[in-house]
Amino acid sequence: MSATVSEGLSPPTVPELFLTFLRIALSGFGGALPFARRELVEKHRWLSPTEFNDLLSICQLMPGPNIVNMSFCLGWRFRGLAGSAASFTGLVLAPCIISLALTAIYLKYGQVPVVSGTLRGISAVAIGLFLALGLKMLYAERRSPHILFFAALAFLGAGPLGFPLVAVILVLAPFSVAAAWRWSK
Repeated sequence: MSATVSEGLSPPTVPELFLTFLRIALSGFGGALPFARRELVEKHRWLSPTEFNDLLSICQLMPGPNIVNMSFCLGWRFRGLAGSAASFTGLVLAPCIISLALTAIYLKYGQVPVVSGTLRGISAVAIGLFLALGLKMLYAERRSPHILFFAALAFLGAGPLGFPLVAVILVLAPFSVAAAWRWSK
């Protein structure tokens, strides 16, 4: 990926990276990737839909949470070490503070039916957000049948068939990379 953004836009500043990832973190209860896509692709246009998919693919292969990896990669892409530090700090600062507070509340009140019911409701919303993200990513790749084929195989392998994720990646990745390389020629 190049260090440019959509035509006519300048790369984000260090404070913009911090504030954007802070907004992503504060929006991303149950998962930040759908909000990251909205901010990075749709709102700021720092990435195209395909670039987002490519970056997410790289981040999934790295150890650690995908959104944390994305904050490092995107920050570095636009502003080097300072951009990575700003993106990461924006992403983790508020959630760490909120998590400590919620943990204290959960330990004291977690068994109260209203609290446990609320947590189940939040889980349902998180599932819906990830489904929406998956459909948006699928739509961005609609003209790439090889990508859709390998996405379907990965879903079947790791989902209904229950194979370990690492095994699915190790088996499918070489073939997927070869198909993508062949398709791009």
